[in-house]
Amino acid sequence: MNKMSEKAAPKTILGISAFYHDSAAAIIEDGNIIAAAQEERFTRKKHDAAFPSNAVKFCLEYAGRSLHEIDAIVFYDKPLLKFERLLETYYAFAPKGWKSFMMAMPVWIKEKLFLKKNIREALNSIEKIDKKKVRLLFTEHHLSHAASAFYASPFDKAAILTIDGVGEWATASIGIGDGNKITILKELHFPHSLGLLYSSFTYYCGFKVNSGEYKLMGLAPYGNPGSEQVKRFKGIITRQLVDVKADGSIFLNQEYFSYATGDRMVYDNKWQTLFGFPRRQQETPLEQHHCDLALAIQEVTEEIVLNLAREAKKLTGATALCMAGGVALNCVANGKLDDARIFNQLFIQPAAGDAGGALGAALAAHHIYFDGERKVPATDMDNLQGSYLGPEYSSLEILAVARKYGAPYTQFQEEEALLNETARLIAEKNIIGWHQGRMEFGPRALGARSILADARDPQMQKKLNEQIKFRESFRPFAPVVLAEEVASYFEYEGASPYMLLVKPIKKERQLPYPPGYEHKGLLDKLYFQRSNLPAITHIDHSARIQTVHKETNPRFWKLLHAFKRQTGCAVMINTSFNVRGEPVVNTPEEAYRCFMRTGMDYLIMGNFIFCKKDQPEWQERSDWKREFTLD
Repeated sequence: MNKMSEKAAPKTILGISAFYHDSAAAIIEDGNIIAAAQEERFTRKKHDAAFPSNAVKFCLEYAGRSLHEIDAIVFYDKPLLKFERLLETYYAFAPKGWKSFMMAMPVWIKEKLFLKKNIREALNSIEKIDKKKVRLLFTEHHLSHAASAFYASPFDKAAILTIDGVGEWATASIGIGDGNKITILKELHFPHSLGLLYSSFTYYCGFKVNSGEYKLMGLAPYGNPGSEQVKRFKGIITRQLVDVKADGSIFLNQEYFSYATGDRMVYDNKWQTLFGFPRRQQETPLEQHHCDLALAIQEVTEEIVLNLAREAKKLTGATALCMAGGVALNCVANGKLDDARIFNQLFIQPAAGDAGGALGAALAAHHIYFDGERKVPATDMDNLQGSYLGPEYSSLEILAVARKYGAPYTQFQEEEALLNETARLIAEKNIIGWHQGRMEFGPRALGARSILADARDPQMQKKLNEQIKFRESFRPFAPVVLAEEVASYFEYEGASPYMLLVKPIKKERQLPYPPGYEHKGLLDKLYFQRSNLPAITHIDHSARIQTVHKETNPRFWKLLHAFKRQTGCAVMINTSFNVRGEPVVNTPEEAYRCFMRTGMDYLIMGNFIFCKKDQPEWQERSDWKREFTLD
């Protein structure tokens, strides 16, 4: 993206990501982030790739702007470069991939090759615009990722590391941000990709690509560290599949991967020969070899991320690091990176995947194309406002839902009374749907669209998985903790506001493994009590931490204080307000429906508490479990 010779940056820029997965829109004014949201939250289609019309409308409405008042609209990657990569890849691998080529070309020619025209048509369906007055810009994919991390960070200067599946050509990049400038120093190119390597193992372990990678990460702790099988799997990975270089670059042996030209990630028969077992089919039982394979690739991934970080340090000499791209959502690797102290400070963009590219595209246009001034926060807080950038709903809208469903409720006039009652309900082992304020931007629920419960209850992980989320029993839950109390519960003293770091539970809170533990099956390991916070403690005595800060979410912070006053504990469970396969709820009506369809005990929206026992019998109007495709 070349700099434009204008003295002043435009006031309002709209960023868009679309057409691949996790479409989103974001709007900024004078470099300040005003609003951002994923399209899936409006359409209720998880990872929706369609043009984000609803997200665009929301951003415009929240900013109080019409499209003709927008100074620039920026798309998060360059489709012609991506088309070039597609053609060159098919040519390089020919005659392999002929069938895939014939299927892909009509889509590209009809929809993606003329993307500028298609974007303008989609925008015109929202509001007629004069293309001579509204600039339509395109930024490179990894620059969008880099911009989303650096310009939102609290650092004036920092190294930038982006790692994902693939953009146009780049699959990983190292850069440096300084003031309002970003310089990309080094790139790794397709087909050699850490993101695609990890997704290949996601696929082989029976999870959905671009959706189930976090399941693979959650399965890894059930592998047996240091076991002969894990060592053997790691040896196969690093000898046969990927050559890992000291500078973080990797070379993937394409004899074993089919993603470049096919409709699958790997050659199943070749992997079966390598690892000694077939690809797991979705929803079939998990065996120990699946757990050990997940651990093996997780450890290899961590090694590569650390190598990339060391190379970024070597190239930049910076003391701070910013990260984005889908691999930056691997919070276990992030925790290891933080522990390594390669950099003094670490900032990871909470919407690190393609959705965050919409925000990055807008920020890149402001700072690079228009040479807009960079405003670095005066404190250690970043510019994302806790990532609470989505829609919010009024008491009148909550009351309209209550009237529609004839739903009894209790309304509180005083916030303190509401929070004390909520804390009491959680302490009494009730499961709470918590719908407050502006919706989060990014994949994590951070206390605006959350399900809350007591982390001290040994049965709560099982109950939440089986009765609320309707998902696999091994899936862990994250703790929320008062920022000022984090060191009392975890081996960590910093901030983790976006639930993107895994850290150990305090040693004195851990419980020892029982005799013969390593020989037990997954389910026996699963329900072994591992600490005095059993519902949030992973099998390896770690947890994915979210620190709650008064500055960004005062009501949630006060709730944790109320819970601590009543119980002596400053930690609760926080999981996303949805069921498996469903996007996180957005509106009060979606929250009420999810509440009534599941085993939640109470729903708290704004100042209103809905008790499940008091609600009228729920009349289901659709086969909703079929509506939400299993992720």
